[in-house]
Amino acid sequence: MSEKAAVTEKKTGSGEAVGMAVKIVLIVIGVLLKLYGDDAWADNILLQAVFLVFGFVLLIKGADWFVDGASKIADKLGIPQLIIGLTIVAFGTSAPEAAVSITAALSGGSIDIAIGNVMGSNIMNVLLILGISSIICPLAVQKSTRNLEIPFVIVITAFVLVMGYFDGALGRVDGIIMLGLMACFIIYLLNMAKKGQGGVDDVEGADENDKMWKLILWVLLGGAAIVLGSDVTVSSASYVAKSFGMTEKLIGLTIVAFGTSLPELITSTMAAAKKKADIAIGNIVGSNIFNILFVLAAAATITPLPYRNETTNFLIDNIVALVTALLLWIGVLNKDHKLKRGFGILMLVAYIGYFVYLLMAS
Repeated sequence: MSEKAAVTEKKTGSGEAVGMAVKIVLIVIGVLLKLYGDDAWADNILLQAVFLVFGFVLLIKGADWFVDGASKIADKLGIPQLIIGLTIVAFGTSAPEAAVSITAALSGGSIDIAIGNVMGSNIMNVLLILGISSIICPLAVQKSTRNLEIPFVIVITAFVLVMGYFDGALGRVDGIIMLGLMACFIIYLLNMAKKGQGGVDDVEGADENDKMWKLILWVLLGGAAIVLGSDVTVSSASYVAKSFGMTEKLIGLTIVAFGTSLPELITSTMAAAKKKADIAIGNIVGSNIFNILFVLAAAATITPLPYRNETTNFLIDNIVALVTALLLWIGVLNKDHKLKRGFGILMLVAYIGYFVYLLMAS
């Protein structure tokens, strides 16, 4: 081995050791917050806000670690990268929303966060994130996205609206139906990708430095970070909401939705800045589909989610999510098939209007 290669390998090893130490420290802090946070600092609103931010960090970084480790394990096992990209990576990007909504559903006392997180994320993804992205650079839209995927978002959003309105809750049967639709959507993506008509996230393959034990450890640490992060996020968000006289529905639709949508915000705005418009639009549309058919469906399958009763009502928010999807569809149905800057500004104004409505309604 040359001296240069030896130095490079030494630096790589040092970097991996530092990365491992950071992961372990984050997990330990998360465990301590889980065990002692509620009792020791329950009355300190500033610390609870800090815990909320830390919960978001654990969620987002945990999802990254989990996806990176699981993808490379699958690659070592000979699973095609197409399958890895459409399953592990796709589900991993929705892990923060899924963890928060499922934790909120299981907690019993924070169920409004479960639906609020999904509805808030879907509205924010389109009006805020695509609004900002299209102002940075007009976003061209693929034919399949215009003709199939955006209309599919409209249909499944309407499905949630109808089920919630007539039943007053999203029950286990609704959740199972949506999970079935999720399976159909995955099959559709596989067929599109095989035909070369659909984009798939680039998946980094494993190399000789990726030992199996290390990858398994990444997956375990990532999973632990997601679980701990969701617990810290839900408990801190609930406390912050009560301290400021906010409802859990409001904090789920705004603060929690923003925190779990940060990966989409970063990915889409960076893609727009690099003029990779198909990534920006496809990332958001795919995320909104996964939020409903995977995140909301999983939470509803675990426990029925109140949708419209004497204490909570998501009807208006669901209608806003439906109108938002319709607005996106209208915005790309022009001769250039682009989401243009003018429409992006309109979407930002619409989100500001919705945010003001939420504050006034609360």
